[in-house]
Amino acid sequence: MRTTRFPNTAGGNESGSFAALKRTARSLGKFAARLMVTAPALFAVSAGTAADQITSYPRMAPVGAYLMDRGQEIALARSAAPESISKHATILVLTRSGYETAATGSNGFVCMVSRGFSGAPDWPERWNPKIRAAECQNPQAARSVAPLAKLRTAMTLAGRTDAEIIARIKTALRTEEIPPLAPGAMSYMMSKFSYLSDDGDHDMPHVMFFIPFKNGDNWGANAAGSPIFGGNYWFATPDHAAETATLPPLSVLLLGVCSWSDGTPAPTHQM
Repeated sequence: MRTTRFPNTAGGNESGSFAALKRTARSLGKFAARLMVTAPALFAVSAGTAADQITSYPRMAPVGAYLMDRGQEIALARSAAPESISKHATILVLTRSGYETAATGSNGFVCMVSRGFSGAPDWPERWNPKIRAAECQNPQAARSVAPLAKLRTAMTLAGRTDAEIIARIKTALRTEEIPPLAPGAMSYMMSKFSYLSDDGDHDMPHVMFFIPFKNGDNWGANAAGSPIFGGNYWFATPDHAAETATLPPLSVLLLGVCSWSDGTPAPTHQM
């Protein structure tokens, strides 16, 4: 699979389409890093604080606004990865109390459609009811990353506070109810039907890699000209450094790809 390499432009020479792509990629990065499931997902590439970020979604909408027709959700979840992977994957769907298994697979992959509140509590689009982030995690991520999003989602729908959710996650990690991050954990987010953010073009085919480090510096993530975006999994902004330090190091790396999961090329303005 060819990866998308974003050209190293400077000053005002960027085309409108490339500028839009960069906005989309950054927003997706902040989201994908928070989901997982991811999603998704994306990365905390902004140096601003939570107070600097304007949100149009100050509170949770009625639960029904986040739900989908079951058949449509299964199809969207499967579209996250190429059919050769997703047709044998376990499929999760969202209910009023959390995610449940809609189909049991045989290859260890888990596909699902994440909502904004499945991830970081400080992401500005956390409560955006349009978010539909199709994701398909490999067996390593399905064992050690998907449970984090499932737990966060179930507790959010149950009306638990962010403090209660973080405390419960810490307990689950300490007791290894949720196992430590497995080496090689990654996820496909290649659906052409996802809605990942209000920003940019709303969608971008990409793959994500989960790493047990506080950031992606060793991979050159977010460096000028680098095709890799990266950020912390736990929070979208740097306002929570002290709390992040009490959690296991966990970051997400995002790499754009040139085609959707069905093999069709991504639009030229996204390459």
